[in-house]
Amino acid sequence: MENIKGILVSIVAPMDNHIANGGEKLLGNASSIKRRNDGKVYISGQMQRHVLFSALDRINLTDSGKENTYVSNGDGISNAIEVDLRADMGGFMHPSAGSYSGRRTAPLSVTPAVAKKASEITRDLLVRLKVNEIDGSREQALATKEMSDSDLMIMNFFLDITTLSITKIFRYKGEFHVNTEYIKHVNEKERKRRVKLFLEATRSMTDFANQARNAVSGEPQKVLIVFDSKLSRKASRYFEAEQKEKSNLIAELDERESIYFIGDDTAGEKSVNAAYKDAFTTLEKSILFDPCNGDDNIKKFNEIVFK
Repeated sequence: MENIKGILVSIVAPMDNHIANGGEKLLGNASSIKRRNDGKVYISGQMQRHVLFSALDRINLTDSGKENTYVSNGDGISNAIEVDLRADMGGFMHPSAGSYSGRRTAPLSVTPAVAKKASEITRDLLVRLKVNEIDGSREQALATKEMSDSDLMIMNFFLDITTLSITKIFRYKGEFHVNTEYIKHVNEKERKRRVKLFLEATRSMTDFANQARNAVSGEPQKVLIVFDSKLSRKASRYFEAEQKEKSNLIAELDERESIYFIGDDTAGEKSVNAAYKDAFTTLEKSILFDPCNGDDNIKKFNEIVFK
């Protein structure tokens, strides 16, 4: 496929006995799970981004094309788009810069993960026993924690290829915007490698809140991967839609000659693993949209003159 402008990954992931994103403590030591007014538990978009970048960091660490790239910690994001994958895909905000050079809109966006149906909540009792009678030892304590019994969580991830590893600069004459320039920070080979890391990370989601001892996974049971010729997230409705809407969504993708892959580990002809495998094979033969038209104008972010 030529000129891929957007990649959407929509996932259904089963989670059992989980508190993948805890809420506020309601009363004293009563820890609650986040849930909507309709009773469905959810995982916030912020947590989804954290888990995705955590997975991306692990994958990049062992990738043969890593070179000097890294994923910065969320509390210290640099502006080195050419090497910092979080700065590139996750964006940054540096108010002290006082200009366009101080902020970057994230090419990577996510939705909160939401249960398909209203959730059944269990409250677990936790006990800390006092086993040491010496002075200064911690007292016995009781706490309760909510967890959801069993959910099918729907989550979506979108990567804007038109801005991946690229900075958009507005040129002004006086008070008037007279030109727009695009500066690339890495070559096309590296851009495609970053897309592969993104795709792999979407099926490697494990680092949710409160899961250090509870092995809850957000890895997909069902997946829809779309290589799109336009910037559209409409297909993110697919796993919530009735059959008629699903058919219309697929027909719309077919009409604009987008390529999509559907995998289901519970039914159908293609598994989740097979869908990802086909997506990686197609990506290798595809061309990403490039507003810079080649690798002739590659610069580090701090080499750009914004005025």
